[in-house]
Order: sequence, then C-alpha cells, then structure tokens
Amino acid sequence: MFARAKTGLLFLLMTGALLGVGYVIGFVADAWQTGLVAMLAVSVLIGTYSYFFSKNAALRANRARIVTEQEEPRLHAIVRDLSFKAGLPMPEVGIADTMMPNAFATGRNPANAAVVATRGLMQMLSDDELKGVFAHELSHVKNRDILVMSVVSTMAATISYAARYAAWFMLMDGKYKAQATMIALILSITAPAAALMIQLGISRSREYLADESAALMTGDPLALASALRRIDGGCAAAQERSVNPSYANLMIANPLKGRNKTLLSGMFRTHPPIEERIRRLEVMAGRGYLHEGRRR
Repeated sequence: MFARAKTGLLFLLMTGALLGVGYVIGFVADAWQTGLVAMLAVSVLIGTYSYFFSKNAALRANRARIVTEQEEPRLHAIVRDLSFKAGLPMPEVGIADTMMPNAFATGRNPANAAVVATRGLMQMLSDDELKGVFAHELSHVKNRDILVMSVVSTMAATISYAARYAAWFMLMDGKYKAQATMIALILSITAPAAALMIQLGISRSREYLADESAALMTGDPLALASALRRIDGGCAAAQERSVNPSYANLMIANPLKGRNKTLLSGMFRTHPPIEERIRRLEVMAGRGYLHEGRRR
C-alpha cells in the first residue's frame, strides 16, 4: 500500500513538472492557459500511447524477437512453470541477441505481457538462477509495474524535450532577454533532472518489491541473489552496448553500469545498489525460506 501511494505521489509530481514546463512556454508566449492545456493533452496522449504500444516499442528498441517453444524450449519451460505458480497467463517469450546478460518484461497487463532474456543471460545462468530472474520479471507483470514504468519513461523523455524546447524558445524571445536567459538556463537543467529523479524513485522502490516477490514465488532467495551478482558483473564487463538507455529501468540489473563511472552515478542509478538487493535476499534466506516456496 505504501509503495502504491508513493508511486501515485511521484506520478503527480511528474505531471506537475510537465504542466510547469507548459506554463513557462505559455507565459513567454503570453498564453499560459494554452501552455497548460497543451501539456495536459500531451500527458493524455503519452498515457494512451504507452498503454497500447509500450510492449512493441520495448521489443523494437531492444532488438528482441518473440520465440516459439521449439526455438527456446528451456526458457519456455521455466516461464510456464513460474506463470502457473504466480497464477498468471503464459506471457510471450522473447530473446534479445546481445551477449550482455539481462532480462526484462513488458506489456500493459498480464494478458498482454512478454518476458525477454538476452542471449548472454541464457548462456551465463543455471536453471535455478534463471527461475529467480523470471520470477522477478513475472512479479513486475503481476504488480502492473511494466505499464507504470513505460508511462514514466515516456513522460520523463517528454519533459526533457519540452524543457529544451522551452529554453530555446525563451532565448529567442526578445522581450525579456536577461531574465529569459536565466530562466531558460535554470529550466533546461532542473526540469530534466527532476523528471529523472522521479523516474528513478519509482523504479528503485519497485525493484525491491519484485525481488521479494520472486523469492517467495520460487522459495529460493539465494538463487536470485546469485543471478543478480553474476548479471551485475556481466553488465560491468560487457563490451557490447546494444541496450537502449531509455529502457534501462525495465531491466533486472543496470545495463549501463560500465558507463556510469562518475561521481554522480550513485544518484542517477536506474536500479537500487546490487549489494543491497543481494543482502535483502540473503536475509530472507536466513529466515528459513525453502526451495519449495514454504517457510520453516
């Protein structure tokens, strides 16, 4: 309940940021009402687009393709077993032909979901580790996290674009040159940063919840902890960077880890610290979770 309330609050903040950018654009054009209405319409369009087309967009962006059971019997068997345990319909199963180990889920609801593994993940992990990974992804499906993150990602991108547009628009306006320059500079920095921080706040809180749900589903928290450790190392060492950065928050582990080596990398991570995720899973294991999904 707390996580849902927090997500709702962050959504309101992001919508407010979008409307704020619209207000600034409208104010400079002496039509602030028009700016607000325009951005409100953009918000509705974003939500509609994300609801109906987020799955195909995510698959295309990450060069993933849906595969049959004949093509990937091992992956289909794991996902089918976990879907049954979770009480979910069997999702579509996809493969992304990249050697960076990772996985993600997409789709507007459980009946329209797809789960995707990279080729590198399939080669790296054991069956038990793969079960932990896809229990995590199916937990996202069950909790409707995928639609939430798809909408948030699109809104964040729109806010960043609108802020840049507003900044250029204000700089070109000749009425208040000095004031417009200062406001444009502030807006171009703060609006995208605020959108990103809200996006990351939603993403991180939901990763912890999906880890816990996955551990309960499989009854094997240590298998997921082992998978996360190996995936994290694989992402850091990977030379191939075919993952679309706009969809990094959908992945089970940060696919951009090898790039994020600045002083601010911790603040702008798309995922919680992998060490903390592993620690929480180890605590669950220490409390007596069994492989059959029961507690001692």
